[in-house]
Amino acid sequence: MNLFKVLTKRNIKLFFKDKGLFFTSLITPMILLVLYATFLGNVYKDSLLSTLPIGITLSERLVDGYVGGQLISSILAVSGVTVAFCSNMLMVQDRANGTIRDLTVSPVKPNVLAVSYYATTLASTLLICFAATAICLLYVAVIGWYLSVADVFFLLLDVFLLVMFGTALSSFINFFLSTQGQISAVGSIISSVYGFICGAYMPISQFPEGLQKALSFLPGTYATSLMRVHALGGVFSEMEKEGLPAEAVDMIRKTVDCEILFFDTPVPLWVKYAVLVGAVILFLAGYILLHTFFRKKR
Repeated sequence: MNLFKVLTKRNIKLFFKDKGLFFTSLITPMILLVLYATFLGNVYKDSLLSTLPIGITLSERLVDGYVGGQLISSILAVSGVTVAFCSNMLMVQDRANGTIRDLTVSPVKPNVLAVSYYATTLASTLLICFAATAICLLYVAVIGWYLSVADVFFLLLDVFLLVMFGTALSSFINFFLSTQGQISAVGSIISSVYGFICGAYMPISQFPEGLQKALSFLPGTYATSLMRVHALGGVFSEMEKEGLPAEAVDMIRKTVDCEILFFDTPVPLWVKYAVLVGAVILFLAGYILLHTFFRKKR
């Protein structure tokens, strides 16, 4: 336990010592918020208005609240993974500069070394993503707040679990990298592709049926759906109060992936959480086993 604390403390100090790395990770969600609000806000708004039954209108603040909920759920769904890849560069840096050799020939157990890297990335990514969540909630409060205390609590829980998943995934993938160029390339690919395959940029329900079924196997799909459910729950309740038929509200919920289908079967909320937790355990266990195997091989 003492070695774990020492290694984690050392890793955290090195992460925050690199100001460029820290601020790059920190401003990523803010940049996403500006870009999403600028380029996707009107798309989400037009999509909602086009689905409303003839003769029914919603208040402007409610429409803005819907757009804001969809925007922040998209941002947080992407940030939990992409920021983890930005934060999880220390392990690759240690391998690139040879520090990992000193650590692997020391009495430090490989699983302790692996978990210390994981804990460092988890802590730094959580700090950044919770700060991003606060900014997103402030944004929603300005344009249209319909979140309950329970919604906020579960949204924070979703962010926490997604960051655990993103950290485990990035740790597993980054284990195979050994240069700064490789991790930069992987980070760029993840940043470009992940938003599409998790349904953040465009809802999964808008994809072809075959692609929907393929993406239903990915944990990120369920994480995005959880974000949608808790960011938009209050908005949907208010829509019914303003006279929108329950059938129309249900259709909108399905359109924005609040309901995910696994081969035409609706996935309950608890199953979404189970998939996300299971993915964390799977990738984290695989990452620790890789460290153990590597140590024995050496």
